[in-house]
Amino acid sequence: MQPLFALVDCNNFYVSCERVFRPDLIDKPVAVLSNNDGCIVARSQEVKDLGVKTGTPLFQIQQLVNRHNIQLFSSNYTLYADMSARVMSTLEELAPSLEIYSIDEAFLDLSGVCHKDTMAYGHRIRKTVFRATGIPVCVGMGPTKVLAKLANFAAKKWQMTGGVLDLSDSVRREKLMRIVPVGEVWGIGSRTSLKLNQIGVNTVWDLATQSSKRIQSQFNIVVARIVLELNGISCLDLEEVAPAKQQIVSSRSFSRRLTEYKELSAATAEFCSRAAEKLRRQQSVAGCITVFIRTNPFNPQEPQYQRSASIKLDMATQDTRTLIATAGRLLSDIFKKGYGYHKCGVQLSDIKPESQPGQIDLFDFVDNGSVTENRPLMKVVDQINRRFPEAIAVAATGLDKSWKPKANHISQRYTTDWRELVWVK
Repeated sequence: MQPLFALVDCNNFYVSCERVFRPDLIDKPVAVLSNNDGCIVARSQEVKDLGVKTGTPLFQIQQLVNRHNIQLFSSNYTLYADMSARVMSTLEELAPSLEIYSIDEAFLDLSGVCHKDTMAYGHRIRKTVFRATGIPVCVGMGPTKVLAKLANFAAKKWQMTGGVLDLSDSVRREKLMRIVPVGEVWGIGSRTSLKLNQIGVNTVWDLATQSSKRIQSQFNIVVARIVLELNGISCLDLEEVAPAKQQIVSSRSFSRRLTEYKELSAATAEFCSRAAEKLRRQQSVAGCITVFIRTNPFNPQEPQYQRSASIKLDMATQDTRTLIATAGRLLSDIFKKGYGYHKCGVQLSDIKPESQPGQIDLFDFVDNGSVTENRPLMKVVDQINRRFPEAIAVAATGLDKSWKPKANHISQRYTTDWRELVWVK
């Protein structure tokens, strides 16, 4: 039986999440802003048609916003994460196997599920997800993951597809490949695309007709596998269990410049707390921590300074208290007075499974005299905070937090907070 993969991708996901609870914004220009309300990170089709690109600073298009009454929203990650979980839960009911590729994309293994009428099943997926969540999606299908991704690209780009396209048919596949630039292939980055153009490979069809051995000798095994996938030979399986992250970074730009060590220390402690929660969620421990600080590189009129410091821990840990204490020592080494700091962050690396045996130091304590690792305590803290968000803060409290990123256009957490449920009148 020939494999059949599907890629389901939510349309303008952040914007669509906002429109679910604001149907008055359907067919109107809507944009979602980055942290600190600085740049455009998501756009409705109406905003795209105005020529606004992702990453455009808001101040550069303020006149356009006013002229076309573009509705702006601050990033509401709590809402987006919950809506994503609802979409993925719906997709799990439609396929025996599923790989969550990103917050708004998932691969489905449809082998043996709908070979009689794949297009009809694709439309069924669209209708089911929209009915269950209110989020519009496009569905691309093919005998490999790369072809499913390519089909999804075409389903989004050309409305005549109705949001669904299957590239199992070789004739339809060739017709599409001849008109799509090679840079649109999943896994082909801008540098690889440029190198391919230099050897005469400009379209997807040009790449698909290359010898995989020749491509491997000139590029690498990854590009060679893409060539095989474009020819319907499946080389990439579904990853039903997401691999644990090998690095965890928690950082933010500040709403104002921070000049005092006390403020930077409070921010660093909060970032450590977030990173530690992510570490415990994937049941891992970290053996190395890095702290970095910097001024605003986009304002040359301000004094510039950026530094980072790292340390390898004697014993890998997931304890928030240990990470905060260690980050505080690193911060004190790199902090300099006289600068207005624009951003700081924490990176955890040398990550291993928590079940992996490691060296234990019986005499290792953090600054407050507590043992460096107390997993039962951290587990209880996480359980409480999951049930009552932000009920317990291990990081510094009681300090001025006006440095936190601006979110002047934030919407309600309609699906996760009883106090912010949508009102129907």
